[in-house]
Amino acid sequence: MGSASILRWILFLTFPILFFGYCRQDLAGDYKNLDPKVDYVGIQNCRSCHDEIYQTFIHTGMGRSFDRATPAKSDATYGPHALVYDDRADLYYFPYFQDSVLYIREFRVENGDTVHQRVEQVAYIVGSGQHTNSHILDINGYLYQAPVTFYTQEGKWDLAPGFRTGENLRFSRALNSECITCHNHFPTPVEGSLNKFSYMPAGIECERCHGPGEIHSRARLAGKNVDTSRMADLTIVNPRRLSRDLQMDICQRCHLQGVAVLNEGKTFYDFKPGMHLSEVMNVFLPRFTSSHERFIMASQADRLRLSPCYQQSEMSCITCHNPHQSVTLTDAAHYNNICLNCHGKPRENVCAAPMASRQEQGDNCVHCHMPPSGSIDIPHVNITDHNIRRDVIRGQTPAASSTDPATFLGLEILTKEAGTPLEMAEGYIALYEKYLQADYLLDSVNVLLDRSQAPPEKEFYTLVHYQFVRGDYNALTRLSLSIPNAFTMDPWTAYRLGEGVYQGGDYPSALRFYQQAAEGMPFNLEFQEKLGVAQVALKQWKEAEQTLRYVLTENPKRPMALNNLGFVLVMQKRFEEGEALYDQAIALDPDYEQALLNKAAVRLYRKDQLAARKLLERILKINPENIQARKLLE
Repeated sequence: MGSASILRWILFLTFPILFFGYCRQDLAGDYKNLDPKVDYVGIQNCRSCHDEIYQTFIHTGMGRSFDRATPAKSDATYGPHALVYDDRADLYYFPYFQDSVLYIREFRVENGDTVHQRVEQVAYIVGSGQHTNSHILDINGYLYQAPVTFYTQEGKWDLAPGFRTGENLRFSRALNSECITCHNHFPTPVEGSLNKFSYMPAGIECERCHGPGEIHSRARLAGKNVDTSRMADLTIVNPRRLSRDLQMDICQRCHLQGVAVLNEGKTFYDFKPGMHLSEVMNVFLPRFTSSHERFIMASQADRLRLSPCYQQSEMSCITCHNPHQSVTLTDAAHYNNICLNCHGKPRENVCAAPMASRQEQGDNCVHCHMPPSGSIDIPHVNITDHNIRRDVIRGQTPAASSTDPATFLGLEILTKEAGTPLEMAEGYIALYEKYLQADYLLDSVNVLLDRSQAPPEKEFYTLVHYQFVRGDYNALTRLSLSIPNAFTMDPWTAYRLGEGVYQGGDYPSALRFYQQAAEGMPFNLEFQEKLGVAQVALKQWKEAEQTLRYVLTENPKRPMALNNLGFVLVMQKRFEEGEALYDQAIALDPDYEQALLNKAAVRLYRKDQLAARKLLERILKINPENIQARKLLE
């Protein structure tokens, strides 16, 4: 159907309260596998009884979401066209397979010569291939996102989402449990770490939607069966038997991408099907005047909730989607028939457009009422807009330009009716820290904290976090002197207070806070590096060397640890060892100004003025405003 034809016709849609499927029951609290002691058994255990479901599920987007980086897993094409250039960082990236192992080569060219080269092996590919393949490094169990992604819909390589427009973190973007547990089944995190894992599964599994299977599996092996046509099997969650809200909470655990803030004492592993998501976390979404047209990729649950079909019926995600079947292998007639179940028959009377015009586009309801849209967070992809409407027809509502002005309307909490002032303050802080550095967000935090009626020990964490993202180190110093008696110091709060007092020059207090943070999360390498920095400031050379060598034992590719350990050794007149570490840091990061400056200082000490001059000129080429380099050069 052409655009002119669509403008001439109005689709008369009604929204009766109809739902087809199991009778829903409020059984959530009765399911035995919600008990925290019940273990997961793994997809292969489920397969032993449900092989027919397993065989279709492994071809779904969830089943193909994550796996080892092999030629069979990759949906990308390789060759000269795979070369990606970041003009901001002046770095090239070239992915390639060699002996069935995937590598990414980073390099820089000056005057026809390669002046920098770094090669990293890719351990995992994340993404079903319907939209993208992104790539993950595994360095001694620590996971980091690689800087390039293959965008399957356009068949092109480009910088990864979040790495564009001058934000290229190269090989240092840590992937924590929040990231991994949406794109994969539950891995085993190393306790006390941010991004280290001891076990990594290969794709989302059955128990993410049905809950832990230990009791269910044990009952079946014992011959205890339940006639599910007559009653619910309480050993395992069947989402179709849950209330709509609980169904939606299962889906929006991952399909409601926004700003997630964990409740106190909770982790991203604590949510189970049959629970309310708000029992574990709150999810917030910023609203702008352009939000009706421009939205993030994984916002299907939010978009569906906005649609009249959802608001005026009892539909949920599984009204249309069978999670066991791939959407790419599901015929369009399946979705059209679901629309007609609610919108009446005979079919020719549902739509006012002539049948001949409709048949030009396959007489497809989804084609017109759920048109594909771009995503504001993922480039080069088209996604189905799940806000089902009759006022948005394919081709008639142009996507908002990235240059269109958009006014911020506020932050909405999507996991409950309303958040407390303290909860909303935490949401604004998380939005500022993770996605949008706008001063008006922090102004809102200030107002919300003034309104909060929470006990001081509950507010203290949020106050510290607020001053930390503001960069108000004087305020952090004052907070460090007024810790509530009942407050239990968590590692992140200790770290943030350590940053505040360190910037204020109180190195003994900084050392104490950093030690507390590192003891609470010994495998958080950033905490360990900052502990080493405080030890250096106090000239505790032996302790600093021990701390920084521990970091490099865990991950030998940490430029900051290499540089700081080099400095520790140089200060003990171990020049050759120290300079070798500077070289390692620079090989990993050719634009690391402090490592270049430290190496230049050693060259000057060794009376090698020519080498020192070249290093200082290199620093000023990277950053003409580097005062130390300019003074040394003069």
